[in-house]
Amino acid sequence: MTEAIKINVSEKMQKSLDSYKSDLAKIRTGRAHTGLLDHIFIDYYGSMVPINQVAGVNLGDAKTINVQPYEKNMVAKVEKAIRDSDLGLNPATSGDLIRVPMPSLTEERRKDLIKVVRTEAESAKVAMRNIRRDANDSLKKSLKEKEMSEDDERRSQEEVQKITDKFIAEIDKLLQLKESELLAI
Repeated sequence: MTEAIKINVSEKMQKSLDSYKSDLAKIRTGRAHTGLLDHIFIDYYGSMVPINQVAGVNLGDAKTINVQPYEKNMVAKVEKAIRDSDLGLNPATSGDLIRVPMPSLTEERRKDLIKVVRTEAESAKVAMRNIRRDANDSLKKSLKEKEMSEDDERRSQEEVQKITDKFIAEIDKLLQLKESELLAI
């Protein structure tokens, strides 16, 4: 019973951590990375598909993303989708290659992004604490139903706390990395 709870806690916390990582990847720094365009969808013959299914997305250099649509007639649609996205990017087309330059961030914008990153980190930590609370509640329920002893319940709660601490430390580490990335000019 307690082993199942610990496995469940680890899996849920890993999913929350993965979600946090993907949220961080969407927050733009001065450097280009292909994950920035992952949430852009293109109208491909009547259905909305992710950009990476209609075009090859790779890095041209540290400040440029190159997007190469697989079909020539998709160039204008892909360019329009990137321009209309909430990322504030201005793609330039040359032939069938779309270049997406990353504009530099102002000091004020960097500070705003750091606030956003910290808010995301706090949300991820709250999610971890909620998972811990649910696990502790199920342990207390097991104790009440006499499925485990008080010592086992206490030990299990300590193990759940150790798992929580490990994931929260990982969130803090990712937060520091992203902050230093944002502050780098």
